[in-house]
Amino acid sequence: MNQPAWQAFDLADLKQRVQGHEPRFFEFLGSGRLSGAIYRLPAGATDLQGPHLEDEVYVVLEGEARLRIDTAEQEVRPGMVLFIPADARHAFVDIRKDLTLLTLFSASGRAGRH
Repeated sequence: MNQPAWQAFDLADLKQRVQGHEPRFFEFLGSGRLSGAIYRLPAGATDLQGPHLEDEVYVVLEGEARLRIDTAEQEVRPGMVLFIPADARHAFVDIRKDLTLLTLFSASGRAGRH
């Protein structure tokens, strides 16, 4: 059976998949060209991710924290779009309110390493 060339996802349904009291990551798209996931870090959590082989874009859906990229830090809040180049050391720190992110990865690697 062939899959359609396009797909549609309901953001509310995706956010439900990562509810809970611990960090959660759910990859909903893996097309070979692009990967998409929802990533949730509860307030006070530690983000253990490291550098990725692929470029990455985060869309901040909910929460408050800071993003540390190498030695720089950026305050993050809902509505922000963040670009992280491949191989950059990065992590969300000082997570003050539950953080929910829509994450998109380029095709050079796989998203499931959070």
